[in-house]
Amino acid sequence: MCKRVLVLIAACFYYSGLVALARRLTRCSGPHLIILNYHRATGGDLRRHLFYLRRHYRILHVEAALEELYASRKGKVQRSDRCSPLVLTFDDGYQDNYSHAFALARELEVPITIYLIPGYMEGGNQHFWWLDGKRLIDRAQVSEATIEGRVYQLDDPNEQIVLSRLIDTRARYAQSVAERETFLMLVSNALEVDRSSAQEDILSLPLTWEQVQEMEASGWVSFGAHTMHHPILAYLTDPVEVRYEIETCRTIIEQHVGHPIRSFAYPVGQNQHISQAVLEVVHQTGYDWAVTTNYGINRPHSDPFLLRRVEVDVDQHWLVVAAETAGLWGFFSRLRWLPLVRKYLTESREKQR
Repeated sequence: MCKRVLVLIAACFYYSGLVALARRLTRCSGPHLIILNYHRATGGDLRRHLFYLRRHYRILHVEAALEELYASRKGKVQRSDRCSPLVLTFDDGYQDNYSHAFALARELEVPITIYLIPGYMEGGNQHFWWLDGKRLIDRAQVSEATIEGRVYQLDDPNEQIVLSRLIDTRARYAQSVAERETFLMLVSNALEVDRSSAQEDILSLPLTWEQVQEMEASGWVSFGAHTMHHPILAYLTDPVEVRYEIETCRTIIEQHVGHPIRSFAYPVGQNQHISQAVLEVVHQTGYDWAVTTNYGINRPHSDPFLLRRVEVDVDQHWLVVAAETAGLWGFFSRLRWLPLVRKYLTESREKQR
């Protein structure tokens, strides 16, 4: 119901001409860059999204777009394009980024950028940690489990929710990757999890290096770094581990694609998850740019290591994506008088990583 309400509001924005007006005002406001942040490529209508975006925006790889943006600060670029520049980024590197996003990128000739997590790519059929809460519970072979002194009745849906939240919280706030993985293994053992890879999970697995190299060779996909194991960097207590996560992922990706990796994406990259120490390491390790998940449009004066993105989801209606990309999200976020819309927006953002 709340999703339908949001689509209705977005339709009003679009067919009233407000979306077109917002696009025009942004375009006339001076040099700028919009970076969209996807994760998955299946479960919605990415094709329709790309048809709309290709029609109304000038889509570039992140490297070309940022070079253009910061060249304009020095007065080196004077463009008169009728379309605003836009970058499509996909965080994490799911299998469906290859099977669906890459296929569409080639077909529609739309460049995309994928941020990779090499530690998962080199671990075989290993799912990303943020999928483990539900996955471990769904694959449990017991009806009752004791974890950290508490007994969970797994045939009770409410108990499943509580356990899922515990798993996510402990993994999210871990002070090291080793601490996170040790806890997840403890839970897996307690639940006697079936470790076989179900067919329906294939598209949620990480990309392979062979797929990365094929996409790289096509010219339609560029790559950035997203740490080795996707910890929330601000919570890591060992500076050596912080540097390893940021620097080593870049080195490994460069070895596989054969050229420098210039951009970095912070895991769960909101301001509260990016400490000054993390910023300094990203700068010191040689990246030219880093993207966050903070909402907004980038300008020539934007900090190149705190670039903003507009989070979208493949399951959103294209009208909602049109409104968000045009910069009308600020209006949505102020709809406090409409609880259904607020609930949907909150849930949608929680899905993003």
